[in-house]
Amino acid sequence: MSISEEERQKHKIQYSKFQRKFIQMSKLVQVENVYKSFGDVNAVNGVSVAIEEGQFYSLLGPSGCGKTTLLRLIAGFEQPTSGQIFIDNSSMEGIEPNFRPTNMVFQNYAIFPHLNVEENVAYGLRSKRDPSLNQNKLVDEALELVGLSGFNKRSSNALSGGQKQRVALARALILKPKVLLLDEPLSALDKKLREQMQSELRHLQRAVGITFILVTHDQEEALTMSDKVAVMFDGKVAQEASPKELYEFPTSKEVASFIGEMNFVNGNVVENKSFTVRSEIFGEIAIDKSRIFGNASNKIILGIRPEKISIIRKPSRSKAFISATIIDVSYFGETTCYKVSCGSNETLTISSQNSVDQINYSLGEKIYLKADTNNIMAFSN
Repeated sequence: MSISEEERQKHKIQYSKFQRKFIQMSKLVQVENVYKSFGDVNAVNGVSVAIEEGQFYSLLGPSGCGKTTLLRLIAGFEQPTSGQIFIDNSSMEGIEPNFRPTNMVFQNYAIFPHLNVEENVAYGLRSKRDPSLNQNKLVDEALELVGLSGFNKRSSNALSGGQKQRVALARALILKPKVLLLDEPLSALDKKLREQMQSELRHLQRAVGITFILVTHDQEEALTMSDKVAVMFDGKVAQEASPKELYEFPTSKEVASFIGEMNFVNGNVVENKSFTVRSEIFGEIAIDKSRIFGNASNKIILGIRPEKISIIRKPSRSKAFISATIIDVSYFGETTCYKVSCGSNETLTISSQNSVDQINYSLGEKIYLKADTNNIMAFSN
């Protein structure tokens, strides 16, 4: 029995609706074309993101890009000018923050100085007013999760910055939210403690299995902790991807320069089919199609990461080597960063891994460079 074209299209539409419904069900947080204006300023400008259950998701961008405003919209502290937010398939329109399945850890921790540790952690349970809740047991469980067992009676004023951070996390987790929102929670910590807390937060998220949404301006923090990152500029999401994809395949010059270090060189397309490009530094090279971003015209911008360039003292006769002069050296412990001049006002930055038997190069020294041309990207000018 044959099926008519009309029936075929009908089944196709029904299947598409089922697909959309299935996709929606797999996403815990959905932000759909959301705008938020403050007077004439669009703080959030048409953002759409979908965040999966159990995902560690980061909103990354410079100050003023709209990431904190978007987090506050999800939390319910702000209402969208237009657009919709769904959590667990329920619209959040008109839902107050305390009735949403979310909880928030603030940048300044918001620890009550007149309450001890267990009183701070239990504070959120006051709104429950459920006599069946075993408050002491819940507090103990929350403190154990964050590594503060036995701190119940400790004064808040006697806590270090890292311990206050843990208390704030325990207070947020005791209510067992479906989504934990974190507004730059590590920014006030010193570098060593911040790195330690990054690892602990990631382990904690995996242990509890709930969705974490982190706001940060720290690229390393976002790349280290996240399953997926949304990079924001001017109230918009410029790119949403895994940390590795963001670093290896940034879709614009802006994202490439914001995520880690990047060398940029002007180039001209000399052959479109193979996308062969000529630049003063790299000469004539073919760019892999997977590394061409934007609408490439005749004039483009080439990009290469500092660690994708190696320094050589005595080159072979190959034309692939680039002559240069070292104009700056910065030692960072694990790596040394060299800034080199390649003539005609063109400069490159090279990152070299340090080792005991490494060759050290000096200011003013003439060297040769070998670029990994497979890792050169092309961006629209």
